[in-house]
Amino acid sequence: MKKDKTRSDKLQVTEFFLFVTVALQLVTLSACGFSPMYGTMGQNMVEAEDQLAQVEIGNIPDREGQYLRNLLIDRFYRQGRPADAQYVLQVSDLSESKTELDITKTADATRAQLRISLQMRLIDKAQQTVVLERPLHAITSYNILPSEFATRVTEQNARESALNELARQIEQRLSLYFTK
Repeated sequence: MKKDKTRSDKLQVTEFFLFVTVALQLVTLSACGFSPMYGTMGQNMVEAEDQLAQVEIGNIPDREGQYLRNLLIDRFYRQGRPADAQYVLQVSDLSESKTELDITKTADATRAQLRISLQMRLIDKAQQTVVLERPLHAITSYNILPSEFATRVTEQNARESALNELARQIEQRLSLYFTK
């Protein structure tokens, strides 16, 4: 009975120290200058979402480029396209490379890695200057299956996943630019 009481006491002390540690971390986090990227930043600050709606998305060549552009349109224009955008987003041609991984004894690959790279540029229409330029890339992998059709389907799924990641990265980079 006495052992149970000392265990209970030790558990309470541990819980207390854990609570104090978490509370101190929360207090220091609020003092670090952290501010939300999305949402209201103050009365004079324009929200990142409003700024994204003022970005005209240029055409991106090829089928994958069209897919990426449609993803960006869905992310940027929540209330419709802007009549007169302040910025133009230019995305270079997508560069895709495949690497075969996990080679078997018979020299067959059972896994592949897909890397898609691009260069994004944000141009201020009024000044005709590049205000933000970044190289971006996304890497995904997929299984190489005995069925050629199944392999093509998994490869296409991996490609779409990489394009979704690139759209997220573009949105994030632009949001960070607009909030600074």
